[in-house]
Amino acid sequence: MEVSDDLLKKFKERMHISHNSEDSNLKELLSFSIADLQEKCGLFNVDEHFRARELVIERTRYAYNDSIEFFNENFQSQITSLGFSLYLIESGESDEVSV
Repeated sequence: MEVSDDLLKKFKERMHISHNSEDSNLKELLSFSIADLQEKCGLFNVDEHFRARELVIERTRYAYNDSIEFFNENFQSQITSLGFSLYLIESGESDEVSV
């Protein structure tokens, strides 16, 4: 999964990372987070869907800090909400494109 430079920049800003030596690893972690959340919630464009992007960044933060086992429990309601929102968009029951 291709990770945009903009998403990488947002993650690095969130984590206060100013160097570029980890960029390849960070892009891989972001890619894993996108794939995991899309598997759980449905397809989304991470660059356009604010709530999905926020969850991707938070999951990647947990992975980066070797605490991924706590992510699902700590963000369960947000993951469920995103999945429901994406379902409504996909089924045409919502006019929302990005939240």
